[in-house]
Amino acid sequence: MKFLQKLISVFKAENNIEPDMKKFLIVGLGNIGDKYDHTRHNIGFTILDSLAAKEKIVFETKKLGDLARFKYKGRTFILLKPNTYMNLSGKAVNYWLKLENIPLENVLVVTDDLNLPYGTIRLKAKGSAGGHNGLTNINEVLQTQNYARLRFGIGSEYSKGRQIDHVLGVWNDEEQEQLSERIEKSGKAITSFALAGLANTMNTFNGK
Repeated sequence: MKFLQKLISVFKAENNIEPDMKKFLIVGLGNIGDKYDHTRHNIGFTILDSLAAKEKIVFETKKLGDLARFKYKGRTFILLKPNTYMNLSGKAVNYWLKLENIPLENVLVVTDDLNLPYGTIRLKAKGSAGGHNGLTNINEVLQTQNYARLRFGIGSEYSKGRQIDHVLGVWNDEEQEQLSERIEKSGKAITSFALAGLANTMNTFNGK
């Protein structure tokens, strides 16, 4: 894979191929396998699944992940669900970032966040991983923290020593009642990221 990426980089450099500023890589973080479906930790997958359903597109299994793409108002959205498991998410992000010739500022990673109240959306231009294994690996592979992320709050209402159970657990009945609306709002934030830019999207959606 590294050899292929090197060839691609050399080819682009030799042919003066500039990054495609109208392409956007939207990465939803999660774990593959039925046992992880509909869990809090897989909200990144869930949000991308919802967006794909709205656009009437389907995911196809490709190298290092499942991909779907659509065009809207002159922008190309490439939705990626890495199939490498959470703690190796960076491999998929790096591969498709380079293959599709997408600038880093056009990457948005969608992930769960224990430190935010349930359903809260927060977009940031950069930042540390905050203990999140998926973000940790992306930071390591890309060798930077300077990419946008959409954090979806999963709350921290769990008893001592039960953090893993909470993160990998399914939504409770109260959360489930509000989930569709919060997922829909996250999809709108993703679209806004590409159309209106990160700063405007942060002002519109953060904390809402």
